[in-house]
Amino acid sequence: MTVGLRSRFESAKEKVRLHGDEAQHEQTDQWSNRDLIPLPPNRRTWGWFHYYGFWTLSSLNITNWQTPSSFLTQGLSVPQSLAIIIVGRALIAAFSTLIAWCGLKWHIGFTVQNRYTWGLRASYIPLLQRILLNFIWNAIQCWNGGRLAAVCLTAIWPSFARMGNFLPKSLPATGDQFIGFVVFWFLSTPLLWIRPEKFKTPFLFTTIYSALGMIAIMTWALSTAHGAGPLLNTGMTLPKGSTWNVSWLLMASINQTIGGVAAGITNGSDFSRYARNWRAYVIGTITSGWITGVLVCLVGLVTTSAAQKVYGEVYWNPPDLLMRMMENGEGSSAARAGVFFLAFGFGLTSMFENICGNAVAGGIDLAGLWPHYINIRRGAIITFIAAWVVQPWQLVNRAVTFIQVLSSFSVFLSPMIGLMAVDFFLLRGRKVRLSHLYTSKDSSYWYWNGVNWRAIVAWVCGWVPTIGGLVVTVNQDTNAPRALFELYFMAFFIGFFTSAIIFFGLNKLFPVAGMGEYDEVDVYGTFTTKEAEKLGIIPVEFQTDAYDCGEPSLARETFEKKE
Repeated sequence: MTVGLRSRFESAKEKVRLHGDEAQHEQTDQWSNRDLIPLPPNRRTWGWFHYYGFWTLSSLNITNWQTPSSFLTQGLSVPQSLAIIIVGRALIAAFSTLIAWCGLKWHIGFTVQNRYTWGLRASYIPLLQRILLNFIWNAIQCWNGGRLAAVCLTAIWPSFARMGNFLPKSLPATGDQFIGFVVFWFLSTPLLWIRPEKFKTPFLFTTIYSALGMIAIMTWALSTAHGAGPLLNTGMTLPKGSTWNVSWLLMASINQTIGGVAAGITNGSDFSRYARNWRAYVIGTITSGWITGVLVCLVGLVTTSAAQKVYGEVYWNPPDLLMRMMENGEGSSAARAGVFFLAFGFGLTSMFENICGNAVAGGIDLAGLWPHYINIRRGAIITFIAAWVVQPWQLVNRAVTFIQVLSSFSVFLSPMIGLMAVDFFLLRGRKVRLSHLYTSKDSSYWYWNGVNWRAIVAWVCGWVPTIGGLVVTVNQDTNAPRALFELYFMAFFIGFFTSAIIFFGLNKLFPVAGMGEYDEVDVYGTFTTKEAEKLGIIPVEFQTDAYDCGEPSLARETFEKKE
């Protein structure tokens, strides 16, 4: 009986185990599977519009729409707020391109990229942080998206807004909120089956629909209000007795703008590796990540200002404004129809942003933990199912402090970004030995038992100066030393440059072997002939000929080592 159970277990284990096409170098082992290897040319399908659509997800959304509100409530003027947004989005585009360049050149993602910096085993440190963030933010995004689903349901059935609460009183949520979450979650699920190579059509549909929806709601607001409203003319109104002058508020706001998307910056190479060429990524990032991102903030500001003139109240949150536009479901059928299509546009963006930025990214990271059994799709499904375990209704409605800590997680991520940048550009001169990223045997990236202690020391040194500011800010401790707040207001830049400088110094004081080396042959069939020639690498066609002829060659030697 024991033998039979063991046999069934082994059979089931073999069925769920991933298998790649060895002819396409898609070996599956402890460090590799089809979704972790350097992407071959036939899977690099993203052009500039893919990246325009990719960045649109972080531009045409509720969070970006509301961005000016956080600056105006601090007492800054409209011009100052827009200046922060312009500078902040430009820096986001710059840092993102910096980190994504490894993926553009060597076609590997965040999961593998960190192996040459941290060591093959220690790379689990940044990986586990990203997985945790993906789990939690995916759940929170589903809950927030559920609010838009609830607006759509109210537009169709007005009685939905008057539904009695059928949930236990101990649960910090209402029945309509929970139903909205369930609807949003289930409608999002089919998108998990779309491979990143096939994202063009969803990007196209989402971009056009959401952009037209935002323009429509702004046009309606301006037309109904017969002007832009008073909010647009807000001047600088710092609270009396404020301990912070304009310069510090501007610095803190720019830091907040970049830090809010630090998680997205770290995994830039996860998506840049799909690029047909570097121009596609740069053009899409500038046109959408920067320009469109700024324009959406302006549209949100103008719409909110005009709506204030109409209703006498400020509605920064689109779901609240949409519910007000249809009088919580009591409005005309025309108003409800308009609100439905507008809410659907916002919801569509939230849905695909969550799939791409959290579920798919989480799938890639989970694949790095268990390459034998998890690929992008399975990892994305696991991340999505984890939303029920995380219970976002508890976090959003009760654990406010916990959400604040998550929003400030750039304290830990910016040092990581600094390590990635200085290692790739300055220490390695943009050269990576791909074959050593997928084996612990004789690998330059094994360091000491798979751990590069230099990275750990430099990373810790990057967040130690600012962690105190994070703690006192979350605890709202106004009596804490002023220096803690000042350091925290510059946390992203301090973390980035401190870790980068220390890591650079440690590598010069304690050099490692293999720095700046790269494979002289295209081991994984990663590069086009033109790319291989530019890199000084023997292209795959020549390797095959050399291997088949049976003569001793560098290509044959490398292939045998890999096997």
